[in-house]
Amino acid sequence: MATYAIISLGGKQYRVREGERLLVDRLGTDEGTTFHPDVLFTGGEGNGNLSPRVQVTAKVVGHVRGDKVRIGKRRPKSGYRRQTGFRAALSRIEIQSIGGTSKPAAAAPKEEAAPAEPREAQPPRGYADFTVADINEKSKRWKLEQLEAALEFERANANRKGAIAALESAIAAKQEKEG
Repeated sequence: MATYAIISLGGKQYRVREGERLLVDRLGTDEGTTFHPDVLFTGGEGNGNLSPRVQVTAKVVGHVRGDKVRIGKRRPKSGYRRQTGFRAALSRIEIQSIGGTSKPAAAAPKEEAAPAEPREAQPPRGYADFTVADINEKSKRWKLEQLEAALEFERANANRKGAIAALESAIAAKQEKEG
């Protein structure tokens, strides 16, 4: 499980842990609501993941103003002096969970074994972690059922154009070869 995550909010990146509170640029969400920021990286326990499929849940605790910043202008020898101030609009957020929705549920006790039904075609093992280049290279060796399952998975989840094109061309080549 990830012990920390790097999220993106308002064009800035923050390293966060569960239970941590931080100040970020003002968010458009109301106080007390939860949201899911973009996750760029997860890590911890010596291993990191550049393409995480976990979700970070954060809650807006409140909207605050930052410390006053004083800005002074002056021109020498002319007596020109001006002062202005600025207070940044900020939001205080609390990180509630990292990957909380992807935790596996406790396994329910199994009922009597059902008769073996024909198994639904699955994409190759570890497909979710393949890059487009891996898919392009390895798809030539997959069975037609695996190619179709991988294409369905790609359209439902990742929707990467290069991977979809590689899978469609591999399916066309297999069908042409068989037919």
